[in-house]
Parts: sequence; C-alpha cells; structure tokens
Amino acid sequence: MANYFVKVFITYRKGVLDPQGIAVEKAAHSLGFEKVKNVKVGKYITMNIEADSPEEVKREIEEMAKKFLVNPVIEEYTYEVEEVKR
Repeated sequence: MANYFVKVFITYRKGVLDPQGIAVEKAAHSLGFEKVKNVKVGKYITMNIEADSPEEVKREIEEMAKKFLVNPVIEEYTYEVEEVKR
C-alpha cells in the first residue's frame, strides 16, 4: 500500500457571485494595486491517503467531493495526486 499526497482546489462556478473575491479586489485597488482584476477566492484542502493505486485515490476523492467537500450547485473542483516516496 502506498501513501499519496492530495491537493483539492475548490472554487465557485462561473457566474456565481464571489463576495470575498470582490472584497479582496476592492482592498487591492484601495491600496494602489489597480492592475488586480477578477479575484476569485476558494478553498484549498490537502490530505494524505493510503491506497493501492492512484486510481483508488481518485475514486476516493471523487466520492468525498460528491458527499461532503463540494457543493455542486455553486462550486467546482480539481485535484492533484502525488505518490509520497519513502
């Protein structure tokens, strides 16, 4: 059994209002960073998963995303899986 390091990136779907992103953009502008545009704020989750294969890890992530990590109505996600070498 191998150990895998997983990174999950969750963001709002296109067209969903992102109030935190808007606030960050306004703050940047008020501090003189006028070139900042289209700020999006999301969630970044990391975890280690023990599994027999990367495919098993992907199945686990997909199931977790559907059950509790992501609200599919307003959010979308991507993830990266990396085997941890001992």
